[in-house]
Parts: sequence; structure tokens; C-alpha cells
Amino acid sequence: MTPAIDSAVTSFRAFNRVHTRFAGVLTPRYMGSELSLAEARMLYEIAVRDSVLASELQALLDLDAGYASRILRRFEERGWIARGRGSDARRRPITLTEAGRVAFESLDAATRADAERALGALGEGGSRALAQALDTARTLMEGAALPWTLRPFRAGDMGMIAARQAILYNEGYDWGRGMEVLLGEVVTAFLRDFRPGREQCWVAERGGRMLGSVFLVDAGDGIAKLRLLYVEPDARGTGIGQALVATCVEFARAAGYRKLTLWTHAVLTSARRIYAAAGMRLVSSEVHEAFGKPELGETWEMDLQGESTFGGESRPAPTGSTAGLQNRS
Repeated sequence: MTPAIDSAVTSFRAFNRVHTRFAGVLTPRYMGSELSLAEARMLYEIAVRDSVLASELQALLDLDAGYASRILRRFEERGWIARGRGSDARRRPITLTEAGRVAFESLDAATRADAERALGALGEGGSRALAQALDTARTLMEGAALPWTLRPFRAGDMGMIAARQAILYNEGYDWGRGMEVLLGEVVTAFLRDFRPGREQCWVAERGGRMLGSVFLVDAGDGIAKLRLLYVEPDARGTGIGQALVATCVEFARAAGYRKLTLWTHAVLTSARRIYAAAGMRLVSSEVHEAFGKPELGETWEMDLQGESTFGGESRPAPTGSTAGLQNRS
């Protein structure tokens, strides 16, 4: 076990102990009702769906088949659920009855009121910070099960982008202060000299958590420059890196640039694959020591008068490639 995993395990277990007490999930009856926590969760999952199969509920909640069946039987005896037609009990769609809806709404209101009381003590700032932390934890645990989106930059993004990339480059390549200085200069210049319609920064996010970003800036003489592409390690392989590069190409072409260029490094193999798949080509390379040790820097270009190519086919938008980290001046 690595030190990072060992630390995460300790933190995860500590959080679970706090959460089970905070949420009151160790009590035999959920929110003072007649239901156990498992029964309350089962009722919730039925309520938020038009219909659901018993086998789907069992899989969703990771319950023993016999236990799930007993819960559903109790719901049926209370008149809370109705079963549609099906080949067997596990294939008959389940829906809430009116009585079941009343029971669910009463329990849901009690749960919400309890959460409001508990979180109210944290105040506005504490509640906001907790919500952000919980969103991050949920998206990390659910991972690819949640969709990601791209959006233009907004206030506060620049500092986060520079800080996150500085950390990742230092951890992965030991590129210390030199890289951090460069990152700070790039994001500062972008904000100070931003040209709407000619330049843009896009952020990939999931559940409010930043997963990656890229910049497109005006380099003069009809040339656009792609800068600061990065994707979080746990989000690679989802197509984010390829989508960010494709967005840059589309924007640069629509803005009337004649050429797209970038600077990267030979060690950043995943990013280089994305550039090649997008139709960019390596035009020059040179060793430098800007980050404290010899590195092979590379310049890549694309003629924007022709069509972009992704995966060897001409098409406007890419899918499914692994994003790496990239450094550009």
C-alpha cells in the first residue's frame, strides 16, 4: 500500500465514523419511522422512478436477494407498492401506490428537516464548503457513472488551473518553481489581455469539480496557440482531453485563424497522441532546462485551412482518447 492510499484509507474510515453519527444511520429505525435504513432507501429508490424491477433494486442497493424480497413483501402488505405484469416476481415492474407516495413524502420531509437542522449550525459559509466537498467526494466515488461537460471559464478558474497543474507537474515530472512561474504568467496574461471572440478557455467538469482545461490564445499573424491542456489523472480515458483539443480547433477555425500551434514535451506521450489524432504535426524540437533539468520541448502545428482529423477520419468532433498533461510557453 502506498503512503497516499494508506492516508486515504485512514481519512475515509474517519469520515465514515463521523458521517454515520452525523446522519443518525446507526439507529434501528430511520428518522423515528417504522423503517430500517435499508427499507427507507428502498422506498426512496422506488419513489424516484416511474417503475422498477425487484432485480434492479437488489443490484442498485447491493442487497441479498432474500432480504430485498422480504422488504418488498412488507411494502406490499402495507399497501405501499403495486406490481405490474411479468414472467415472475423479479420481472414484474414495481410502482408506488397513493399510500406509498404519502409514506415516502412524509419520510422525505422528515429527512430534509433533519438535514436542515444539522447543517444550519454550520452557517452559510460552512454549508457551502461542505456541499462542495461532498460533491467532489461523490463524483470521485461514482467516477465515470456521472457525465462531464465543457464550459467557458469563469471567475476563480485561473487560480485553480494554475495551482492544480503546478501540483501535477511537480508530482509527475519534478518540474518545480520554473513551471509554476510559467503557469502563473500564462493565466495572468490571458486574463489581462483577453480578447473575446478571438480567445477562450474551456473547463471540463463533473458535479462542479474541475476535471481539466485548455486555452486558445491569439499569437498574432493569424496564428492561434493552444495552451495549458490538462486532465485530472482519475478522469483520463474519458475523452475529455480529445474534446478539449477539438473545441480549440473548432474555435480557431471559426475565428478565422490560418494556423494552430502549441508547445509540449516529448515525455507527455498521451497528450502527443491526442495532438496527432487531431491532425497536428510535430515541426521542431529542442532541449531546454527551464524547469531545472534537461527536457525535450516540441512545437506542433496544424494548418486550419484544411479539415481537422481525429483518429484518421475527417470529422468535426472527437470521442474517446486518453488525455495527458502538457506544458506550453
